[in-house]
Amino acid sequence: MLPNTLNTNEVKDRAGVEVEFQRLSTEARKLVFSKVGETPSLPYRLTFSHLETGSQQKLRRRSLVRVDKTLISPVDTVTPVTISAYVVLDTPVGHLVDQTAMADVIANLNSVLSTTGAGTTVLFDGTGTAAASLLSGSL
Repeated sequence: MLPNTLNTNEVKDRAGVEVEFQRLSTEARKLVFSKVGETPSLPYRLTFSHLETGSQQKLRRRSLVRVDKTLISPVDTVTPVTISAYVVLDTPVGHLVDQTAMADVIANLNSVLSTTGAGTTVLFDGTGTAAASLLSGSL
């Protein structure tokens, strides 16, 4: 169960500084947080959602964590633009007996995004192996 506020370092920016979010809405299996103190015309959202399809052994769950940040374009200084990043975990839950394999793929993704090579330091600045590729569009 997610708390009503994310204000104890659950969310950090590229400098590793805490960004505080508060619960904005809950509907069915979707929860939306808004950044504390955001400008209303420039929403900064953190969304969690789950969708299940099928049943029994055919049961699949698609879980999503998404961040959307709207800012004024630094190119023309009037156009609002939105940047989105999200993680989807698509799981055949009807065929699993525990969460071990799911935890493995999440750990794999977290490590390739936030570390480099033999490094053990978590990097929030976009210099992790996969984060750098996402930022630059390189392969």
